[in-house]
Amino acid sequence: METVIAFIIIFGSLVFFHELGHFLFAKRAGIMVREFAIGMGPKILGITKGETLYTIRLLPLGGYVRMAGEDLDKIELQPGFRVGLTFTETGEVKKVYLNRNVSNPDVLFLETESSDFDKELFIEGYNDDGELVRFDISKTAVVVEKGVETIIAPYDRQFDSKSLGHRAMTIFAGPLFNFILAFFIFLAIGLIQGVPTLPTNEPIISDVNNDGPASKAGMEKNDYVKEVNGEPVKTWTEFAAIIQANPEVLLKIQVERGNDLVLLEVIPKKLTEAGKDFGQIGVIYADPVEKNVLKAFYFGGEQTVLWFKRIFELLGMLVTGKFTIDDLNGPVGIYKATETVAQFGIFSLMNWAAVLSINLGIMNLLPLPALDGGRLLFFLFEAVRGKPIDRQKEGMVHFVGIMLLMLLMLVVTWNDIQTFFF
Repeated sequence: METVIAFIIIFGSLVFFHELGHFLFAKRAGIMVREFAIGMGPKILGITKGETLYTIRLLPLGGYVRMAGEDLDKIELQPGFRVGLTFTETGEVKKVYLNRNVSNPDVLFLETESSDFDKELFIEGYNDDGELVRFDISKTAVVVEKGVETIIAPYDRQFDSKSLGHRAMTIFAGPLFNFILAFFIFLAIGLIQGVPTLPTNEPIISDVNNDGPASKAGMEKNDYVKEVNGEPVKTWTEFAAIIQANPEVLLKIQVERGNDLVLLEVIPKKLTEAGKDFGQIGVIYADPVEKNVLKAFYFGGEQTVLWFKRIFELLGMLVTGKFTIDDLNGPVGIYKATETVAQFGIFSLMNWAAVLSINLGIMNLLPLPALDGGRLLFFLFEAVRGKPIDRQKEGMVHFVGIMLLMLLMLVVTWNDIQTFFF
């Protein structure tokens, strides 16, 4: 249950900040945001505030910001369609009822002849006396259908009406906020835990996890590892490599505790990640640290840049074939990795969350259809051509991209299930 909670909190936070970036920059550009959703699938909770519906959905594996002008957001009334209208004090239409049965006595019924809810904002039609009348529609008018009220989105509030710069920044803001979140997580680690000073790499046990193989064998905090199976150990890197290379193998570890030498027998627990087995005994190494606010800010930026580079290196390995799709992890793999990391405490979880946030930002910036990077690529084409790509063609490309990404997710998830459960 602790792992489930940690996974939901971490993944939910990453998605929230990603979508918050889109949301804030959309609002800043004057774009109407229809919905701010965390999660996918059926709605669990929904609260309407202003013109936006804020929802939490069943599957904590994503989220979205639905902006006006996207999808099937336009209102089009066919000639002859009967609607009911109510008006503001200045005579503008404030509500349009699409239901035929409306009990409100103030409603004026109209048989529509023509209308425009985007740019000209008018509705024209025949009243019950057969007269052709025309009314202006308020910019804040509401359309009511089956009891559900939807605020209209005039063209100047729609995504497509904004400048190329505003649209690009609204899309880029999602990954940007993931990078900013990672920086602040690393900053918090630096402020609370301290910033590492010059590394010593000495094989000193900084902490021992409860119920791990090392704890059961009697290993304690501050133990200095001297030998493993009679072979001297001089660095933590050397010690960690021996542990990882010997899952489920009895190791005789000699440690210096105070002025005494203590011999311990430890069997590393076997773990599997990306199809490879490795050993783990449940101990933590940490370089000496100091608490310094300025150094904590530097640490936050340094770690963000470091992991940014590392993830790009891994992407390069994927492109060059140095590792394959079988080495990729989906939600199941991330869950299992979270379970492993959680054993090492809150700071390890925070570090893991920061790395995942950078990873999410970079993945979304890849120039692939349906991702933020794919949309930014279309904006680049628009900047070069001087006019946007046809919306239908772009929509088809993104639709194909979504299908391919879903297929990839199924393959990766199936690999994860086989790796971790079979």
